[in-house]
Amino acid sequence: MTRLLVTGGAGFIGSRICALARERGWTVRVLDALDPGVHASVPELPEGVELVRGSVTDPASVRAALAAVDVVSHQAAKVGLGVDFGDAPDYVATNVGGTAVLLAEMQACGVGSLVLASSMVVYGEGAYRSPGGRIVRPAPRQVADLEAGMFDPRDPGTGEPLTPALVDEDDAVDPRNVYATSKLAQEHLAANWARESGAAAIALRYHNVYGPGMPRDTPYAGVASIFRSALARGEAPQVFEDGRQRRSFIHVDDIAAANIAAVDAVLSDDAAAFRAFNVGSAHVHTIGDLAAALSDAVDGPPPEVTGRFRLGDVRHITASSERIREQLGWSEQHEFAAGMREFAHARLRD
Repeated sequence: MTRLLVTGGAGFIGSRICALARERGWTVRVLDALDPGVHASVPELPEGVELVRGSVTDPASVRAALAAVDVVSHQAAKVGLGVDFGDAPDYVATNVGGTAVLLAEMQACGVGSLVLASSMVVYGEGAYRSPGGRIVRPAPRQVADLEAGMFDPRDPGTGEPLTPALVDEDDAVDPRNVYATSKLAQEHLAANWARESGAAAIALRYHNVYGPGMPRDTPYAGVASIFRSALARGEAPQVFEDGRQRRSFIHVDDIAAANIAAVDAVLSDDAAAFRAFNVGSAHVHTIGDLAAALSDAVDGPPPEVTGRFRLGDVRHITASSERIREQLGWSEQHEFAAGMREFAHARLRD
């Protein structure tokens, strides 16, 4: 029987991983600090899940949680863009420092299998093609262009508009904010640990996750939660830029299923290895599509396209998830329209 530790297992994604693992008959333990800034109350975990209350930054808590486990699903992290650069020390301490503590304790305890929650943000801007078909990685967008309403990246050499394409795992990484930098650092630490410990690690680069139990609107929330919370207040979703930003929206239960597939894979790996996989929908939708779908589902006010922007946001990033389909046998099961109707009426996490 597989014995799984889920760090951050009381959270939005972690709790769904726990539920799916228990459905498979696995023994599941959670390590979670239950930060009151994230959890207004102690959440109810799936039946049979053991809770160790503690932080991944605390070696003693990590060591206790690792006792008699086979594999770790590392979901604990500070997420979102945050408020400003003043959040940087907290992101680094939690995401990078916590991962370093976890991996050091895993090595000491002889636990050699890891699934890491990573993110699409490690890529920066997504993949683009020039009018001539060349693959181009644009530079960060300029404030003057954004203020003028020119939101799409241009070829840095010719100034021509670029066509967005699907990003795959072999594309260059280019983190463009503190959160993204911390997620890439987690991947590098996991790769270092795998090589030095003879262990197996998989990083799952989540694209835009949504679904029941998503946290309510906070400065660290995703756009789906922000729109959903606005509609619950009777307000129109405020869509930044022109609403045409392209994304790969993926249901939380599909993310949980990807984690289960990755656990199976790292437990069966015979040699030290680090692998990264995109986990996103094959069907591209825009931020405007998301806002409209949620508004329509609750007969709410139509979205308002504001033209506002945030530095550090990327324009288009959509996933090629062919690698995880081919190598781990995963595929998305939740279609966008039905998923949005469900999410529009689902309970959010306080």
